Amino acid sequence: MSITPWYHKGLKFQCTACGNCCTGAPGYVWVERAEIETLSAAIGVEPEEFIEKHTRQVGAGTSLVEFANGDCVFFDGVTRRCKVYLHRPRQCRTWPFWESTLADEVDWARTARGCPGIGRGPLVPLEEIEAQVRVIRV
Repeated sequence: MSITPWYHKGLKFQCTACGNCCTGAPGYVWVERAEIETLSAAIGVEPEEFIEKHTRQVGAGTSLVEFANGDCVFFDGVTRRCKVYLHRPRQCRTWPFWESTLADEVDWARTARGCPGIGRGPLVPLEEIEAQVRVIRV
């Protein structure tokens, strides 16, 4: 028996490149070994050096480090852009279509207060939203 999600008609989203999802309160950007290898190649360092300089262990997982203000280590505060955008982790690529933001309309509305791309642009169909949710559990 399948349950129809509240967003079954789709949701509007178009990234405005505001940088809000890369900044603010401390959090986690989970990365797996393949992502570490891609990111390390993108910035021209060996994976071991990347791990040492740009990640931290959190329980059994690995997260990118942050600046003291909570901004992602790859967020450029001057340009307000991601320095590794083309190679960004799957967690970043799937924003805002995470289980936590789609739990209910209240969570989606709360997320929209900090993300000007929510409610803008083309309608993202249910099938695409669900595919993004399956990429990573956040």
